[in-house]
Amino acid sequence: MQFSEQWLRSYVDPPISSGELAERLTMAGLEVESNEPVAAPFSGVVVAHVNRVERHQNADKLTVCEVDVGAKQTLSIVCGAPNVTPGMRTPCALIGALLPDGTAIKPVSVRGTASHGMLCSARELGLSEDHAGLMVLESDAPVGTDLREYLALDDRMFTVKLTPDRADCLSVAGIAREVAALDVGRLPGGSQWRESLAPNEIEPVAATITGRLSVKVEAPDLCGRFAGRVIRGVDAKAPTPRWIRRRLERSGQRPISALIDISNYVMLELGRPTHVFDFDRVAGDLTVRWGREGERVKLLNGQTVDVDANVGVIADEHGVEALAGIMGGDRTAVSLATTNIYVEAAFWWPDAIRGRTRRYNFSTDAAHRFERGVDFASNVAHIEYITRLIIDICGGKAGPVDDQVLTLPERRPVSMRVERCRRVLGMPVTVDEIAAAFNRIGFTFEQGDGIFSVKPPTFRFDLEIEEDLIGEVARLVGYDRIPADPPRARAAMCAQPEERSSAHDVRRTLTSAGYTDLINYSFVDADTELSFSDGTPIAVLNPIANPMSVMRSTLLGGLVGALAYNVNRRATRARVFEIGRVFRRDASVLDGPLQVAGVDQPIRVAGLAYGTNDDEQWGTTSRDVDFFDVKGDLQRLLPDARFRAGAHRALHPGRSAVIEINQQPIGCLGQLHPRLQQKYGLPRAPIVFELDLAPLLVQQVPQHVEIARLQPVQRDLSVWVEDSVPVQAIVDAVYAESRAYSRLSALRGFSLFDVYRASPNSTKVAGASANVLLIKEKSLAFRIVLQDTEIPVSDADADAAVEAIFQVLKQQFGARLRQ
Repeated sequence: MQFSEQWLRSYVDPPISSGELAERLTMAGLEVESNEPVAAPFSGVVVAHVNRVERHQNADKLTVCEVDVGAKQTLSIVCGAPNVTPGMRTPCALIGALLPDGTAIKPVSVRGTASHGMLCSARELGLSEDHAGLMVLESDAPVGTDLREYLALDDRMFTVKLTPDRADCLSVAGIAREVAALDVGRLPGGSQWRESLAPNEIEPVAATITGRLSVKVEAPDLCGRFAGRVIRGVDAKAPTPRWIRRRLERSGQRPISALIDISNYVMLELGRPTHVFDFDRVAGDLTVRWGREGERVKLLNGQTVDVDANVGVIADEHGVEALAGIMGGDRTAVSLATTNIYVEAAFWWPDAIRGRTRRYNFSTDAAHRFERGVDFASNVAHIEYITRLIIDICGGKAGPVDDQVLTLPERRPVSMRVERCRRVLGMPVTVDEIAAAFNRIGFTFEQGDGIFSVKPPTFRFDLEIEEDLIGEVARLVGYDRIPADPPRARAAMCAQPEERSSAHDVRRTLTSAGYTDLINYSFVDADTELSFSDGTPIAVLNPIANPMSVMRSTLLGGLVGALAYNVNRRATRARVFEIGRVFRRDASVLDGPLQVAGVDQPIRVAGLAYGTNDDEQWGTTSRDVDFFDVKGDLQRLLPDARFRAGAHRALHPGRSAVIEINQQPIGCLGQLHPRLQQKYGLPRAPIVFELDLAPLLVQQVPQHVEIARLQPVQRDLSVWVEDSVPVQAIVDAVYAESRAYSRLSALRGFSLFDVYRASPNSTKVAGASANVLLIKEKSLAFRIVLQDTEIPVSDADADAAVEAIFQVLKQQFGARLRQ
């Protein structure tokens, strides 16, 4: 909500500065985001009238102007603006004036001609970026008047950030109501400010014609109250008064025409969105109803939209003429040729407006207010106010006001216990302080037996329970009065279980490996989600935007999207990771009274490596990061993890693995699928991983192992196995045998140190039959380390251990010795 401070002070003017007023509003729950002057500081600039313009004798693009600045003598000023003409009124900086950029105006000679001042553009005065010519003022601007006074530039613009429940403050009058409720006894200096809110007097406009427009409300669940009146003979070409234009501009609105400007002005001042129809373009009567399938309407913004039974409309005999509470239609819009109008002010139920604008991908000031709640008791008064403005500015004759009251919100009293208020706030607020606060804000209440019973005003839709009233007491009495008492309970430091780590430890490990922590939105695009995961994503009922329409079930999409964004900006190397929740449908999780399938929300860890394996340097050869680089990073987190070949929708079919712990899959690792690499326009494929966080938080407690005093014995074993046999399966089988049988109790290490595959042209190997095709086999060489803590391992023991291991490989994997 943006507004002018002078506009606010025309309602209520406390004896405090702009900064103090902003601070008080913020402490009352209305956060002032900015408090900026409407114009940069300058002095010595007045309204001037150009009497005569002559061409400069020594310059083709300069003119010599005779300027009246309200003094006894006119000034001769050299000007280079192309739009200077006799009779115009424009700002003039006098000798001694100081401009916003620090320029001081002095008498100068320009090409031999004396110049005693400077005619100014809006840019030179810091009022806008327009520097095409001189700033043109109204023809009735008083000559010699200080420009800051004439344009009311000693003003400030407040921007207030409102929470969704404070729709009553979406107007200058609403903000003024809050200012009037300030704790007057606690203003700076102890001043006893006793000014009450004094809004503009709204006097009824007598009907001078009998014209009416029949309106039928068919949907009371859409419209609870509808008021309107006909005004004939208006002059739509009449200029909007300068004071209205100024207030609109300082509220972020662009003046358009008198009728539209007046409607916008009333909305900003009173918080009441209204709509003005061109009465002559309305066909027959108006009907307020829900939309119907197949209906369309062209709106004021030029967009043509389809409506259905979930969207409220105002229709005539030709069809839909407006989206109820959102935007008017183009067919009945007012123009400069309009002479007869119909003005409406309705109460639209918030639930009937809420969320409708998102489906059309636009928002309006009217819908922003109606979906939060607009005062339903002031429709007629606001019709009278806008009528008065229209007649005073555009002329015309008004007809009688038609007011239909159908169904309005019920205002049930809300009770608040004083003792509970004190207990919740933690401060000794008195009954008199509570009563004074409620009186200042305009609440109607009854008091007795330590209980306040408050009837919520018609403009407040946020007062429903006792805690709402306690919140009002807190902000009106003052948040700063709540004591900041330190906790008195003894704090006990609980020891972290040694076998448990935290997400912070995971972050620290990945960061030390060169990864950067990212945070992405949990809302993602449906197409992106389907590209990275299987299944139907969980749709968001009211998405912020189409690219945030579903909940993510994987973290990979956000990481790849971030990579593509940076690659497009010439990033050549990236290491990123994210820890966050994903959202998946889970039939094992039952939710709600109907016990339908719920949503599982596990925390996952995902990472991505792209580019070279290390920063370019003289000491190492640069190469692209590969599967095994990232696998090594993961083994820092999961030393006992197992990696086996597996498939994933987002990974390359032949270059991906499933990560397992205790034979349970916890995630995946691999190269990004080529179709996704092409979709995101990546020159090289990144290596990505994703796994559950929970298994990473369980760690083994270090166990004492006696240091052997005897030397280890090493043996090598080379065998042929089928090319499809995974090495990890062989290693696991050997260690399982060592735990089961005493003959391998001395085994301390069993690791692969060489792999050999014959070339396709080779077909035989010594000691094998001629029919063996080597391209179907691979040779694996393992190093065996044997060591005992008590007795030395003899050659016979070592040979027996090697034979036992070979028998395991032969029986389980069909291995044979390599000769």
